[in-house]
Amino acid sequence: MSGAAWEKIFRDIKERLGRAMEKQFFPPAKGADQSFRILISTMISLRTKDEVTYPAAARLFARAASPAAIAALPEKEIEKLIYPAGFYRTKAASIREAARRVAEDYGGKVPADRQLLMGFPGVGRKTANLVLSIGFGIAAICVDIHVHRISNRAGWVETNTPEETEAALCAVVPKKFWIPINELLVKFGQSVCTPASPRCGSCPLAKSRCKKRGVTRTRG
Repeated sequence: MSGAAWEKIFRDIKERLGRAMEKQFFPPAKGADQSFRILISTMISLRTKDEVTYPAAARLFARAASPAAIAALPEKEIEKLIYPAGFYRTKAASIREAARRVAEDYGGKVPADRQLLMGFPGVGRKTANLVLSIGFGIAAICVDIHVHRISNRAGWVETNTPEETEAALCAVVPKKFWIPINELLVKFGQSVCTPASPRCGSCPLAKSRCKKRGVTRTRG
């Protein structure tokens, strides 16, 4: 597709989402820089719904916002603050260790390096790419379940894993869309292009710009 075609796709998605785009992607954290806020929030979000993730991250940052402050918290306290996030005990240990490394090994600043980030406990490629893109403005595509599903359903790519989807999208999507694609498709996947019975009747892509791969049931 041409750059103009991608421009229209993402513009139409944004218009369809409307006010949903105004919702903050990450909770505010007084005294914490954006990259650290994104790192910790995304660690909490893994296998956890947004309605749980957002208040859990907000509680943690209200108690301790900086890397050093979170690293100083007892692990049990972090568990209580982020509960009922999925795997909250494992995440508490990973969050505390990640905060310690940022504070002690990187001078309180999250490293803008994918491999270094993936060396943190609980941080995979998806989280690393989100920190790079949203936290530092470095062009990277963060592929989660929504991005993977929608990209394959629409026929933009034909892949089996998020890693393959990331590489395939990088090859076809103009670089200027790499950073916003995750937020757009996450919100689109939660409200319109849902896993089961997507709302094709009100989707701006349904008529001519989506192959509807794997879709057996739809709704308005």
